[in-house]
Amino acid sequence: MFISAGDDVPSFKGFTLIMPAVSVGNVGQLAVDLLISTLNMPRVGYFHTDCLIPMVGNNPYATSTEDAAQLSTSAEVYSHNDLKLAVLQIRTPIIQTKVRSFRKLIVSWIKSSGFLRSVLLSSSHAYQRDDQQLHGTPLRYLLSPSLQKEEGQRVEELGWREMERISMFPGISDSEQRLYIPGGGVTKALYTDCCTEDIPMAVLLIFCSEGDNIPDAFALINHLNDWFHLLEKPTQGSVQWRVPPSWRLLFGSGIPPLLF
Repeated sequence: MFISAGDDVPSFKGFTLIMPAVSVGNVGQLAVDLLISTLNMPRVGYFHTDCLIPMVGNNPYATSTEDAAQLSTSAEVYSHNDLKLAVLQIRTPIIQTKVRSFRKLIVSWIKSSGFLRSVLLSSSHAYQRDDQQLHGTPLRYLLSPSLQKEEGQRVEELGWREMERISMFPGISDSEQRLYIPGGGVTKALYTDCCTEDIPMAVLLIFCSEGDNIPDAFALINHLNDWFHLLEKPTQGSVQWRVPPSWRLLFGSGIPPLLF
């Protein structure tokens, strides 16, 4: 459930919700980090649930020593009123036995909050791509039927590639196709839930491998920005996203010299 960080409960009616899937390379979470840090979005609440592994840590977006000591939890909500944008950052995996409960919780919150649309940032294993997915850009999208009616033409004008359906019986029959997102965590199931519940939902994902996934995060957030224009793109060069200070520890804090 959503718990407000202040005395007043914020209204998200008419807002766009952006959230990550806990997926291969944690690309969606890294992309959301860039968005929160660059737009300097204030935290407006917490998403309290026993479906996520508990976590507490220092403020990952600290800009001074004063706010560095603020505690962060496994799921928090940030907001930008001028852009009518809300961001749910998820920092820990979903407990395996509670995936379905988590999906129900997210769908219920989206519906009760009155979001205009929702965007799920995700990723999928590059090594499990179908032959047709090996060509061109590694970026893909999905739109729920209700969002397709509103944004389908716009996305088509951007020249984006929709996530391909692959054969259920490769080499035997191509008549039956299925949506397959290996490494995508809850992506496919949550997208299917939103289609069933008539919720305007978009999925933006990138094919990638585990490792240094910072370039993948930049590619994914730039892809999102091409659609929503959250930051104006300069005539020359690319959007300058601000890397949060927490990324200094992305690969650990180094080898302690006392070991030697």
